[in-house]
Amino acid sequence: GGGFAGLALVEELKRKEVQLVLFDKNNFHQFQPLLYQVATSALEPDSIVFPFRKQINGYKNVLFRLAEVKEIQPKLNTIITNQGKIHYDYLVIATGTTTNFFGMKNVESYGLGMKDIRDSLNIRHMMLQNLEQAAITCDEKERDGLTNFVIVGGGPAGVEMAGALAEFCRYILPKDYSEYPSAIMNIYLIEANHELLSIMSDKASSKTLKYLQKLNVKVLLNESVSEYDGSQVTTKSGKTILAKNLIWTAGVKGQFPKGIDEKQVVRGNRIKINSYLKVEGYENIFAI
Repeated sequence: GGGFAGLALVEELKRKEVQLVLFDKNNFHQFQPLLYQVATSALEPDSIVFPFRKQINGYKNVLFRLAEVKEIQPKLNTIITNQGKIHYDYLVIATGTTTNFFGMKNVESYGLGMKDIRDSLNIRHMMLQNLEQAAITCDEKERDGLTNFVIVGGGPAGVEMAGALAEFCRYILPKDYSEYPSAIMNIYLIEANHELLSIMSDKASSKTLKYLQKLNVKVLLNESVSEYDGSQVTTKSGKTILAKNLIWTAGVKGQFPKGIDEKQVVRGNRIKINSYLKVEGYENIFAI
């Protein structure tokens, strides 16, 4: 994995007397904190992606291979990729996380996560396509669904996305879609906790809430999604929101190749490690 952790390791080892092979299913690193900017058309994709080969150019002990690691064979010190096998002396798993829909299959089918550049482009495409459709439909109920946006999860990603959409609504929509007022676009932010940004300070949380409300974002606290059919969001309290745009930022879970003993996998599909980031039960496998 060539995310922040993987690249940080490459930087630390680039002058050591080791051979380092970096595997990733993409040939570029993506700067995830700005995915929401791509999703709302504020940035182009090439602004937040950087080729691995350009990054490691001049690193004499580093190789990059475009491949997806499918399985780890710890007893053989081997990994199996979609391009073949390779032997390792030490293995570092830095494959990060994926969107956690908590078993809600319909939400996963009809909603969109925001974990990589493809997700951001899918959100952008969905948003612009639905706004275009809203401009030509004669059905007011359908127009409401096409122009309502629901973001699930009041952590940093959800808050950033809600703010960016609100600014799109305020500044871009009136210029590009002059045929209808910006008031037609409703943005809902649903958070199961009693406050936004619960991992941060109370001051940051309260200021964020006030700022989003000033931008006309409808923040629903102590609320969670129970169902979504692609057209209507249903919450656990019984509220319903017409929306053909649902962006899920409510949780993540670990992702890694098969082969790690299930005893070392804990809640959230995370891997148990010791204080040296070594995976418990293995002498030469680490997770970062």
